[in-house]
Amino acid sequence: MTPIHVVGGGLAGCEAAWQAVRQGVPVILHEMKPSKMTPAHHSGLFGELVCSNSFRSNQLENAVGLLKEEMRRLGSLILEAADACRVPAGGALAVDRTGFARYITDQIQNHPGITVMEEEVTRIPDEGIWLIASGPLTSEGLAQEIIRITGSEELFFFDAAAPLVERDSIDFSKAFLASRYNKGEADYINCPMNEEEYTAFWEALVSARSADLHAIDTQKPQVFEGCMPVEVMAKRGKETLLYGPLKPVGLTDPKTGKHPYAVVQLRQDNAAASVYNLVGFQTHLTFSEQKRVFSMIPGLENAAFLRYGVMHRNTFLNSPVLLHPDYSLRKDPRLFFAGQMTGVEGYVESASSGLVAGFSAGKKALGEEYGYFTDETAIGALARYVSHEDITSFQPMNVNFGIIAPLERQIKAKKRKRNLIVSNRALEQIEVLRRTIERIYP
Repeated sequence: MTPIHVVGGGLAGCEAAWQAVRQGVPVILHEMKPSKMTPAHHSGLFGELVCSNSFRSNQLENAVGLLKEEMRRLGSLILEAADACRVPAGGALAVDRTGFARYITDQIQNHPGITVMEEEVTRIPDEGIWLIASGPLTSEGLAQEIIRITGSEELFFFDAAAPLVERDSIDFSKAFLASRYNKGEADYINCPMNEEEYTAFWEALVSARSADLHAIDTQKPQVFEGCMPVEVMAKRGKETLLYGPLKPVGLTDPKTGKHPYAVVQLRQDNAAASVYNLVGFQTHLTFSEQKRVFSMIPGLENAAFLRYGVMHRNTFLNSPVLLHPDYSLRKDPRLFFAGQMTGVEGYVESASSGLVAGFSAGKKALGEEYGYFTDETAIGALARYVSHEDITSFQPMNVNFGIIAPLERQIKAKKRKRNLIVSNRALEQIEVLRRTIERIYP
């Protein structure tokens, strides 16, 4: 059987390869790392996380929680790896990023139906089934090839990653362990600020020097709202951070018995609990400024920064014009795209697009017809959002209940209850699909 070619060994590419090979279709996975690295990657492992280590909420009342559960039930490799490498994070799913990447790498490299080719792809042949999941840091050569085959100029925005600190360097005479609203275990390190400390921190943050964007791109950057640098957010107003990453709601300082004026939270980043990341502190400040300003946070005065925040250009397509809901190219359906370059935003969303694209590409390789995932599921709603021709101003999107088909009849209930009803409806559909898949896959 002619193999499917998958370009990119990130979350979407690995998920796509997995879903295709599960159907008995051979896969050739092309990955340019480690011979050629991107500005944000640090290892040659597949599925490397370059920003947060969190996959966000696990609750079915939350759309991303529903999306994860749908993917689990459909045999997602990415969710299997995340669950196996989980670290404490309250009601969220967070992972040991190195263990997570190693798990995925082992599964991909040891599967007899997947051949890994370490090379940069800069040309897509005019025959065969190809699935491009090269990510938001697509190389310049492949980006130009995508422009050629789609006939559409690339779009872009700038994305940022948060710093990592060593746990043993945190001053726990000032910081305390707790989860917001005491939900779950005390999984977060909290650094409280009074009003005077917050004011000094905010003034330093908004006046700090940023790194030179010309090293990334000469065009004016467009910052995506879902991963906004903390200094950009701070410049929107002195109180903006108090309603964002520094909100003190649901937290009580055990030393005072009161709610702090502001709180910086740190989340466990590895299984050994020796590394923590600053939640919501994506940044593009210079490294020296990060050290100076973030050391003003109570408890982090002597923190050892293991990695400073970085900012990089992300590339994505004008997908509503270009793609079908199975992530195939309208003008050439033998070509598929997956991952953040399609305009889905977030780790889980990227893997979800890979699941749909890989499943669909496998069906095409087998010569079988299969309909689209419906928009009553989170997986299908996300696919339909990025491929809906009526969208005129397209921006990357996290999964949310607003894009999932509403219930047929109005139900008078609180939002969380309605969301749970929508989730249960979706999972009923996924269960039917799962039973069908189990009969199909060898």
